[in-house]
Amino acid sequence: MFVRTASERDLAAVRALLVETWHATYDAIYGAERVTAITDDWHSIASLKARLTRPNSEFLVADDGKRIGGMAFAAATTDPKIVLLNQLYVCPDCQRQGIARALLDEVEASFPEATTLRLEVEEANAPAIAFYEANGFRPAGSTADCGGGSGIPALIMEKRLA
Repeated sequence: MFVRTASERDLAAVRALLVETWHATYDAIYGAERVTAITDDWHSIASLKARLTRPNSEFLVADDGKRIGGMAFAAATTDPKIVLLNQLYVCPDCQRQGIARALLDEVEASFPEATTLRLEVEEANAPAIAFYEANGFRPAGSTADCGGGSGIPALIMEKRLA
């Protein structure tokens, strides 16, 4: 898979990837109905399309020419030295192949002025937390409102960038 900037023609595949990955990851935590409601809201085509043109952001996909196997979206905060990694997802059958690491590397390279990469992760998502810790992230607090407006608690993790 190679990492490239997402385009409008990728949005249906990205949505399908997000729906599949969210159900595989979160059904056991939140229940399938709540996951469907979240993905219908957060991962609608309109929501994804808005990210394509968001200033100071990067919307990436991992593509092998036949399918989208992963995606990432990150945006600078009001402080350009702090970048928020909003999304990093890899299809369940593509995981453990270096795709998430490649996406993360490209996110970091896309914001050369940044000194901190921050993310929010569900505390029950042990595999994701282990991945982030293995890639230099450390716990930096918590929030009761993951993503702003969800009411879902999350662990905040940060990585210092060179």
